[in-house]
Amino acid sequence: MTENSSSQTADRYRKIAAAFTERVERVPADGWDSPSPCEGWVARDIIRHIVGTTEFFLGAPAQGAPSVDEDPVGAWKSARDTILGALADPAIAGKEVESPAGTRTIEEMIAIFGVGDLLIHTWDLSRATGQDDTLDADEVNRLFTFMQPMDEMMRQGGAFGLRVEVPEDADPQTRLIAFTGRTP
Repeated sequence: MTENSSSQTADRYRKIAAAFTERVERVPADGWDSPSPCEGWVARDIIRHIVGTTEFFLGAPAQGAPSVDEDPVGAWKSARDTILGALADPAIAGKEVESPAGTRTIEEMIAIFGVGDLLIHTWDLSRATGQDDTLDADEVNRLFTFMQPMDEMMRQGGAFGLRVEVPEDADPQTRLIAFTGRTP
C-alpha cells in the first residue's frame, strides 16, 4: 500500500460516506423501522450492518460509539470517523488481515469491500426511507466492473440474491442494483 492509494481510498470512502450521511440524517424518527430492500431488514438494520463492517475491517468496534438502537445517526457517524481515522494512519491502514479475498491490508479491504458495501447500502437506505436513490456514477461503474467476474462466487455465501433480470439498455445503476439481487 502506498500513501497515494490510501489517500485515494480515503477520498472514495469519504465521498460515498458523505452521500450515505445525507440519507442517514434525513431518516425521520419513525422511519428506522421501514422495510429495506434487503429481505428481513429494516432501515436500522442497514446501519447495524455498516457499523458492523467497521469491526470486521478493524477487528474492533468503534470506541465510544452509541448504540444503533438508541442513536443510529450517531452510531453511523462514529463508524465513519473510525474508518476515516484508520485510513489516515499508515500503521493501521497498512496492517495485514485475513479476508474472504486472502491476506489484505485494511486499506485494501476498505477499497475492495467497504466502499462498494456502503454504496449499495446507500441505495437500500434511500429506498427504505423514500429518498433519492441516485448513486455516484463513477463508483457504480467501478463496482459493477469489479463484481461481474465474481458473479458465481458472490452468490455462494448468501450475501447476494439471484440476479434480477433488467432490459439490456438499462442504465448502469439499474444493472448494478439488479446484479446484487435487488429489484430496481
